[in-house]
Amino acid sequence: QVQLVESGGGLVQAGGSLRLSCTASGRPLSTYRMAWFRQGPGKERELVATINWVGSLRSYASFVRGRFTISRDNAKNMVYLQMSRLEPEDTAVYYCAGDQDVGKEYHYWGQGTQVTVSS
Repeated sequence: QVQLVESGGGLVQAGGSLRLSCTASGRPLSTYRMAWFRQGPGKERELVATINWVGSLRSYASFVRGRFTISRDNAKNMVYLQMSRLEPEDTAVYYCAGDQDVGKEYHYWGQGTQVTVSS
């Protein structure tokens, strides 16, 4: 099975940008559809963005509003979330997730990376 490790989180001012990375090991990332989720303080975990196995299909939550871009580099076993125009409401722990099967569930998760946006 695949192991996922997120990185790139940190503290940023409102309006700033961050790029989150998800490093996969153990299995070729190309066999996994991938996603980014987040969980803000006192909130439930929510889906941020998804990308299919080859990166040809992407989807975003409505709150993204064109500010984030999900991408992947299967040759490097990496998935990215480029975030711009960050808002305090984007403060959350961001998780990378993956699954090999078609569907909406994700069975493999990273440990998360904290993103804090100050106003």
